Amino acid sequence: MSLALVRTRALAGMGAPEVTVEVHLANGLPAFNLVGLPDTEVREARERVRAAIATSQFEFPQRRITVNLAPADLPKEGGRFDLPIALGILVASGQVDAAGLVQHEFVGELSLDGSLRAVRGGLAMALESGRTGRALVLPAANADEAALARGASVLPAASLLAVCAHLNGHSPLVRRPPPPAVEGRDDEADLAEVKGQLQARRALEVAAAGQHSLLMFGPPGTGKSMLARRLPGLLPPLDEAEAIESASIQSLEGGFDARRWGRRPYRAPHHSASAPALVGGGANPRPGEISLAHRGVLFLDELPEFDRRVLEALREPLETGTVTVSRARQRAEFPARFQLVAAMNPCPCGHAGDKGGRCRCTPDQVARYRGRLSGPLLDRMDLVIEVPLLDHAEMTAQPAGESSAAVRERVAQAWAVQRARQGGANSHLAPGRVDALCAPDDQGKALLEHAIRRLNLSARGYHRILKVARTIADLAGAERVGPPHVAEAIQYRRGLDSR
Repeated sequence: MSLALVRTRALAGMGAPEVTVEVHLANGLPAFNLVGLPDTEVREARERVRAAIATSQFEFPQRRITVNLAPADLPKEGGRFDLPIALGILVASGQVDAAGLVQHEFVGELSLDGSLRAVRGGLAMALESGRTGRALVLPAANADEAALARGASVLPAASLLAVCAHLNGHSPLVRRPPPPAVEGRDDEADLAEVKGQLQARRALEVAAAGQHSLLMFGPPGTGKSMLARRLPGLLPPLDEAEAIESASIQSLEGGFDARRWGRRPYRAPHHSASAPALVGGGANPRPGEISLAHRGVLFLDELPEFDRRVLEALREPLETGTVTVSRARQRAEFPARFQLVAAMNPCPCGHAGDKGGRCRCTPDQVARYRGRLSGPLLDRMDLVIEVPLLDHAEMTAQPAGESSAAVRERVAQAWAVQRARQGGANSHLAPGRVDALCAPDDQGKALLEHAIRRLNLSARGYHRILKVARTIADLAGAERVGPPHVAEAIQYRRGLDSR
């Protein structure tokens, strides 16, 4: 036959739409044409496919070859189309049996020697192919992540020759079973290693219990980054649906490690990161750091050193839990329900307020430094705490604190209370439900009204105090928000304004 149809998958946002690779061989001068909106990587497949077919001991047809990637209006990028293009050519030229093509989908980048290299989005493509009932043939390096898709038939292959042997019935590929669940947790970063800093440890527990955003400020070396790194260890593990969602996003970037299945992501981009790197973007939209941190923690160290426009791009995702990336050719929506933790110095030199009196920054320099953070962004920080510098005597005298496991147990209990009461975390409560679920008693209400006048709180700030107070009450096992809970929540809102 001179025409072959091979099914594969593209990537578009969080989805993996089906693509049909149509290969036609015609008489005429030898040529190899690719159509169907391919980008540069896809057009380069012509040379990879030609070499891979030859080195796999097949004959490359000396005819006019036309490859159409349908639908034509869907952008195609990456090397994942190499394998289906090569198979289409071999089937159309009669060197491989066409009967098995209907039950399979194929993805994979070809090396010049015919071996298969890993591609991005293996899990996303396996989820989609599983819904069609077709088996997915893909590189062996992608097999573990793709096998996480329950119900999908994943057939890993090492080379083009192995795929052809499977289709010809000589050596069938073996289905990869789902990997076993990972026992235990990665507790190398344990909260017990943090000496002192009792207020910061308490704020970290409150942040974990309600999934609140947290800003820590203090001199260098006080343990801000150390505390942030231990936050994921305080959070309960992901359930299966959340784990699939998180792993799918990681898979889109090609960075998913099956050994971390079920564990919450932790992302800490450098302060030189651009807006597309942080929130997502590109000609063919790809997820940014806030989506890669979905269901986990995003840590921004040296917060004022980030470009102001980059930080302002975080405001909407913090509220909505999603980010929409619009480009001329396509529009993609990525989940971004992350927990933001940030750290900063109190001044440009970092030593304002320490006991050694080493700071030489003028008030204007300090004001400009802190002014890099806009009011609307700071208003979205639920907790703002100081992490002071401890002297040597204080550090050596401090006993080891509670372990992450002990704190995680209390956090899990608070999460269970919140799920039973409202179906989600306190930080995600809609404004219309805050007054009903977080209303304090009369004494707490009077204290909160006094704080509103003293701190000149916005409506958002008022609601965030109520949410944090509700979380503190949940940790204490209290049904009603009282004055101690409100007072602690107010203290976390004072932050930089009190310096």
